[in-house]
Formats: sequence, C-alpha cells, structure tokens
Amino acid sequence: MSTLSPTVSQPRRFIAVEGPIGVGKTTVARRLARMLGADLLLEDAETNPFLDRFYAGREGTALPTQLFFLFQRVEQLHALGQQEAAAGSHVADWMLAKDPLFAELNLSPPEFALYQQVFRYAVQAPSEPDLVIYLQAPVPVLRQRIAERGKRSEQSIRGDYLERVAAAYVRFFHDYAAAPLLIVNAEDVDFARSDADFAELKGAVDRISGGRHYLNLAGSDL
Repeated sequence: MSTLSPTVSQPRRFIAVEGPIGVGKTTVARRLARMLGADLLLEDAETNPFLDRFYAGREGTALPTQLFFLFQRVEQLHALGQQEAAAGSHVADWMLAKDPLFAELNLSPPEFALYQQVFRYAVQAPSEPDLVIYLQAPVPVLRQRIAERGKRSEQSIRGDYLERVAAAYVRFFHDYAAAPLLIVNAEDVDFARSDADFAELKGAVDRISGGRHYLNLAGSDL
C-alpha cells in the first residue's frame, strides 16, 4: 500500500537513504545506485577508530566518534566537486543535515556546543538531496538485523540506545521539509533479497515529484 499517486519519473542528482542503525540503509543505497547507474557514497564505519569504544560505553569517545563521521562526510562531498556533482547522479546512505542528530543525542552540552561550532565552519552551505528515503522499523527488528549481519562493532549496542536513536529519527523527520521525503515501513520487507519489494520502492522513487509520501509494503499504517 502506498499513498503515492502516479506522476512523471524524473532524474535525481542526489538521493539520500536514511534511518536508524540496522534498518537497511546501505542495502537500499547500493541497489538504487546500481539500478540508476549512480555513484555511491557510503558511510565507512569500519575506518572510525573510536566507534568500537563508543558502542562499548567508553567515556570521552562520543565527540571524536562524531567528528570523525562529520569530516568523513564533508570530505566525500568535497571530493565530488561542483562540476562532477552537476554532471552525474549520486546515492548516499547518509545525509549531512542529519549529522547533528547523533551529536545532540550523545554529547554533553559543552561538547555539543563545540560540535556546533565545528559543523558551522566545516559545512558552509549544505545542499539538500533531491530526494530523501527514510526507512523505519521497530527496535526489536533493528536489534535482530544488527545481530544477523554480525558487525563486531555493533554487537555491544544497547537496546535503550537504539530506542533513543529511533525516537530521534522520528523527531527529525516529523517536520522535515527541505527536500521531497519518502517514508518507508521497512519492518516486513527484504530489500536485499526480494526483487518485488525493491521494485515497489523503485517505482515509488520514480513517481515522487515533491512533498511527503509514504510507502507501506506490509499493509499496515506507518
């Protein structure tokens, strides 16, 4: 079930796939980029030297963890260059405007104030995607998927932390209107192995021309 109505397909310069840890952002981004012939921009969590200690609850690791990801994303965007970005299309499993969500969630007030200063200097004029795909799933589903994919750094993520992350995403996208938004109920779908599920998603992407839309393949309300 979808609230989308038929519209004319249009090219996208930049699609961002977002959602909490374990929801399937990277899977969707990879398949979309491959189908669209677009360049792929992925968050490279494995290269963040602070992440394991952050998930393990080590004090003093939240700020360097956050700054590492911020600079990684800024460098990826800078590497595109203005001419290349205008000439090609890109799909990412992150969006820069959402970066402060995790910072506010994890940093102390003085650390967050420092982060905000760094963000303002590092991100002079953040450009919004042409389309944002926001994947949602309940926390028990996120925990199951995290366990199944078996990334070592993620196995120590606490359930209460996932609850806070999922709630922060809901708050962030509740009033988000800077770009067309597709909210997807990803609880009972398998975008990695189901071509039918992915075809439904791709069709929704093609039909969006603006505004906020919902895609519910499970048949229940988001």
